[in-house]
Amino acid sequence: MPEVSLSSVFRRASNTICATAAAVRERWQAYERIEARGIALLSAWLSPEQRSQFEKYRRFDVVGSESGKRYRICYGTSTNVYEMDSRDRVVLGWCFRPVGFLVPGDVMLAQKIALETNERATLMVARPFPSTLPPRASHAPGG
Repeated sequence: MPEVSLSSVFRRASNTICATAAAVRERWQAYERIEARGIALLSAWLSPEQRSQFEKYRRFDVVGSESGKRYRICYGTSTNVYEMDSRDRVVLGWCFRPVGFLVPGDVMLAQKIALETNERATLMVARPFPSTLPPRASHAPGG
C-alpha cells in the first residue's frame, strides 16, 4: 500500500473545501439574481400604495375580491398572509402558496393575485393558523 503524506491529505482537503465554497457562493449568487427578478416583477404589479408599504415595511395590504377584507402579505413563502381587522390587528393567519420552489417575490405576487381575483377559492385551499404575533417581515428584499 502506498504511503500518503500528511501534506498531500491536507492539500486535497483544502482543494475540496475551496471548491465547495466556490460552488456555494455561485449558487447563492444565482439565487440572489432570481430573487431580485422576483422582487422586480412583484414591484411592477403593486399599486403605488402597496409599493410604498413594501419598500418601507417588507409587506403590503390587499383587499379580498369578494369580502372586502384586508389581508397583509409579508415577505416570505409560507405562513406570511394575515387577515387584518379595522384596527390593524391580526384576525387570523392564512397559509397558501403556489406549487413549486419559488422565491418570495414570486410567491407573494401569486398570493396577491389570488386574493384580489378569487378570494373565496383561495381561502378554500388555504390553511388557517392562529397568530397572536404581529405580521412578520423577515428578510429585507434585495439584501
